[in-house]
Amino acid sequence: MDLRQLRYFQAVAQEMNVTRAAEKLHMAQPPLSRQIRALEEELGVLLFERTGRSLRLTEAGRFLLEHSLQLTTRLQEVVDATRRIGQQGRRWFGIGFVPSTLYGFVPELIRRLRSADPHVDVGLSEMTTLQQMEALKSGRIDIGFGRILFDDPDVEREVLMAEPLVAVVGKSHALAARPAHGAVGAAELAGQPFILYPARPRPSYADHVLGLFRAAGWALQVIQEANELQTAIGLVAAGLGVTVVPASVQRLQRDDIVYLPLATAGFTSPVIVSCRKDDRSPFLVQAKALAAGLATKDAEAFRA
Repeated sequence: MDLRQLRYFQAVAQEMNVTRAAEKLHMAQPPLSRQIRALEEELGVLLFERTGRSLRLTEAGRFLLEHSLQLTTRLQEVVDATRRIGQQGRRWFGIGFVPSTLYGFVPELIRRLRSADPHVDVGLSEMTTLQQMEALKSGRIDIGFGRILFDDPDVEREVLMAEPLVAVVGKSHALAARPAHGAVGAAELAGQPFILYPARPRPSYADHVLGLFRAAGWALQVIQEANELQTAIGLVAAGLGVTVVPASVQRLQRDDIVYLPLATAGFTSPVIVSCRKDDRSPFLVQAKALAAGLATKDAEAFRA
């Protein structure tokens, strides 16, 4: 399958008529039909149901149309940005991040970097820590912010801070009734139904949390897994169980949950900056220094 075949398929799927699609593509109808049949043969599925002269997308066809349109739209954005950067002599600087870092210093870092140099375009990509490793090596990003330690000979990594974890319980939960700022221990949480996130991909923050409880001598009673932090908190608010989140997430104010500090030592989540080994470009050096300074301020705030 190539990009040309996808565009042919999209044209037919949007027009629901091969003749009109061929006119739109400025080509003859027979070769367009052959390309669609070749694509179906390659995929091993029917993309269209054919009844006389009418066409209708199959379930597989609808799936391919939806996701291929996202791909081609994103590709066009990349092409446009590439032209803009090339024509204006600008540089592109890619930042990868796991979503939970957006509750801490990373938004402020992004704001400052976007205005730091008029000749640098800052691009953002939400991705897991493991995905950041591959994206760095392939050149798709220049710096990454994650929470899981991976060893890779081509990637330089530095722990910027060890962010405390806090427990999240529903407002009506028994643990929420304790005095303000009353800490909860790992043993108490291990005795509660637990909401674990993310469910996938793994390894992830979920494995880090499981490891912390194992090291403290406790096994969690996981009753539900969620893919997103916000989903996990929503399930806690609904009374399904409890969870733990980085302390910066407390900036997310909700009146149906309560955040409680953890009394058990060592319950922290690292914030890790990653970049290609031996990359000493001036803008990257500036970004790392700024990230280190902002992380230090965050860490001091958590200790206060």
